[in-house]
Amino acid sequence: MKPSRGKLPLPIITVVIFAFAIIALLLYTERITTSPSPNSVVRFKSCSRKKHAPNSSDSDGKDDPDDSEAEDKFDFDPEECSIVNGKWVFNNSVKPLYTDRSCPYLDRQVSCAKNGRPDSAYRHWEWQLDDCVLPRFNPVIALKKLRGKRLMFVGDSLQRGQWQSFVCLVEHIIPEDKKSMRRGRSHSVFKAKNESKMVADWKMWKERKGKEGKSIEVRLKEYNATIEFYWAPFIVESNSDVDIIGDPKKRILRVDSVAKHAKHWLGVDILVFNTYVWWMSGLRIKSLWGSFANGEEGYEELEAPMAYRIGLKTWANWVDSNLNPNNTRVFFTTMSPTHMRSGDWSSKGIKCYNETKPVMKRGHWGTGSDKRIMDVVGNIMEKMKVPVTVINITQMSEHRVDAHTSVYTETQGKLLTEEQKADPLRHADCIHWCLPGVPDTWNQAFLAYL
Repeated sequence: MKPSRGKLPLPIITVVIFAFAIIALLLYTERITTSPSPNSVVRFKSCSRKKHAPNSSDSDGKDDPDDSEAEDKFDFDPEECSIVNGKWVFNNSVKPLYTDRSCPYLDRQVSCAKNGRPDSAYRHWEWQLDDCVLPRFNPVIALKKLRGKRLMFVGDSLQRGQWQSFVCLVEHIIPEDKKSMRRGRSHSVFKAKNESKMVADWKMWKERKGKEGKSIEVRLKEYNATIEFYWAPFIVESNSDVDIIGDPKKRILRVDSVAKHAKHWLGVDILVFNTYVWWMSGLRIKSLWGSFANGEEGYEELEAPMAYRIGLKTWANWVDSNLNPNNTRVFFTTMSPTHMRSGDWSSKGIKCYNETKPVMKRGHWGTGSDKRIMDVVGNIMEKMKVPVTVINITQMSEHRVDAHTSVYTETQGKLLTEEQKADPLRHADCIHWCLPGVPDTWNQAFLAYL
């Protein structure tokens, strides 16, 4: 019998349906096996959702804004989550783990409250990521990570601030007779001594967070951790490394050598580097090849980004040639912004003086951060053989015009006088940060990566 006009035979229909089924299966398989791009973390990443139950360092949540937002975010994954995209959220229920009176290791330069700063709101802002939850700093976890290890921060006075922040974040749970500090001109060491059992006063710590606490016991066998700082403001060698030359015009850099500094980095388990502010004098950098012993003549004046590239490449070559990634983890903290021009965020005001709130405009970027330097860092790090974890603290810090030491600081070893405080245009420090403050958030991100 001939088939009716306009109708397909049943066998052909069956074949067509089967073919479509095969194609659909192949497409589905391809979709679930293709690696997701970094921009598709939330779409494809199969990590657990953050349950907003209190963890070891959570507050009671009464005043936590954005609780509902947090429920929709993923747990922090260093491979997938970016700390660049986020916003500062005020949360008065979260108290710092230390104060500039409770931690004995803070320099007077950064002890703003002790130096008379009247407001305290700058200590209660949290950096909340867009897509992930950045875990709060847990000193017990930090000390466990450092068990039997050396952690060293290397860089300038801003890196020294991050080092002091880290020390203060952990030292309060270590018994007095089990910790020590040795200060040096270039190398300072905080040490948590050998201990078979350490009792952390968890109750006191939790009460600061407004929660019912309990005493816990942390067993740390052969506990011998050090948290160190090494002064190397340019990372490479300069004639201003030890005896600081105040006039940038007289500073000369050996952009081809880190040997004098790098001998102190060998044998360290975790290295955290940073260098930026000292390069940004606004002048051309006097760059020298060869030894200072041969005289300081013959230097070449280079634009800052070019000199920075050469110097950072020298550092990168040393890291690749001398460090074993199986033994040493390397981190690099991006530039800490300065806020010297209030016109970047406001039409009035004097530098960062009397600022009490962050800049809330998303993606705010001022003149105190040089994107050319960011490009140099990115280009060099991606070509290194030894993996370097870049902690991008620049964007989060750009917003914090309120958190600098301003006039609540010291100069040349002396607190600012009332007369100097009255002249913020000359004397306000809009480079360094109050502690507790923004560097605590840098360490929060650092521990999350660690």
